[in-house]
Amino acid sequence: MCEIFTRQDICVKISHIFLNLQYTKGMLSNVDSLAENVTQKKMLTAMQRVLKPLIRLALAQGINYQMLLETLKTVFVQVAEEDFKLEKRDQTDSRISLLTGIHRKDVRRLREEPENNTPLSLNATFGSQLVGLWISDNNFLDSDGKPKPLERFASDGGEVSFERLVARVSKDIRARPVLDEWLRVGVVYLDDNELVCLNTEAFVPKEGFEEKLFFFQQNIHDHIAATAHNLMNLTPPMLERCVYYDGLTPEGITELKALSENLGMHALKAVNAKAIDLQEKSKDAEDIDNRFTFAMYFYHVKERFGTKLQHEYYRRKTNRIEK
Repeated sequence: MCEIFTRQDICVKISHIFLNLQYTKGMLSNVDSLAENVTQKKMLTAMQRVLKPLIRLALAQGINYQMLLETLKTVFVQVAEEDFKLEKRDQTDSRISLLTGIHRKDVRRLREEPENNTPLSLNATFGSQLVGLWISDNNFLDSDGKPKPLERFASDGGEVSFERLVARVSKDIRARPVLDEWLRVGVVYLDDNELVCLNTEAFVPKEGFEEKLFFFQQNIHDHIAATAHNLMNLTPPMLERCVYYDGLTPEGITELKALSENLGMHALKAVNAKAIDLQEKSKDAEDIDNRFTFAMYFYHVKERFGTKLQHEYYRRKTNRIEK
């Protein structure tokens, strides 16, 4: 049976369909906006937690809110300009202002200011190479694979001396000022036989703020960059793994810390030795503009309000090796 509609009936039905489509579109838009707001709220909560130790460090160094605010503006403008360009179009002050929420006048001022490229600590980078060679080259290791105590001068120790170690990394830097600086900051010490001994198997000076600051910015930047890469679902994902537990005694923490240091140093040494080998083999290659960071850390704290991570996912896991 065929139902016959008048022109007026058809117009009414079309109007109803159109209104239903508009309503559905509006509902979907509201759902999308709600989901977006929830995601942003979760991200802001996570960032608040991430920022706490940085703010603690800033306050300890006399850096207040106004000083940090100007730095944040600078970084927002830099990231918007470098990473959020439209294809085949110049990035404008107006677009950066729209992306960042920073006033257009401030955007223009910050873009016109010369970039503050404070050079990385030469002491830190040079020292890292020295320690890397000392803990990986068989000539500088004893039968147990530990760094040998070294004669100060090549005239006494030959190729296995601190002087030759420095020369292996740079022909332009003399061993004496390096030794004096390392003795000052506690990287090495002289034993009873006046041999140069490595204090730790990682270049983390007990003193020397500039060196510590270098590794602070390098390690924290790269760790956060790897995590942000994964959160943005970029491919391929970056390696990031951790083990985390609570409900432990101080004695348990001490035991786990020693185990982590021991196993971690084995991993760092293996990667370090392989990197030195590959770097040597790549000297004549053209595309040697890549770098990497492989790091470890062990953090522990007595839990109190604000330090415990409350999350159902975290609580119900029995195998807490984060993947």
